[in-house]
Amino acid sequence: MITIDVSEVTDERTLHVLLKRELGFPDFYGMNWDAFWDSITGLVSIPTHVRFVGWDQLAAGVPRGAAMLRRALDDYQATYRPEFFAQYA
Repeated sequence: MITIDVSEVTDERTLHVLLKRELGFPDFYGMNWDAFWDSITGLVSIPTHVRFVGWDQLAAGVPRGAAMLRRALDDYQATYRPEFFAQYA
């Protein structure tokens, strides 16, 4: 399991920087949702359990980013890894 603190994220760019660092995305990561999808489905192996802390702050401050992240991870689970679990605390 990996825990990612998103409570201090104030915009989508900062969210992508954090995700890149915490999930080990390559230097050429494009900092957008298409690049996020490409990274989690073919470039890196993410842990089976990812826990996001500070989710309420992220959802309030960066609602589009929070929604896009959750949708991508839900799609990833449904399409590629049924055992994957994202926790939003």
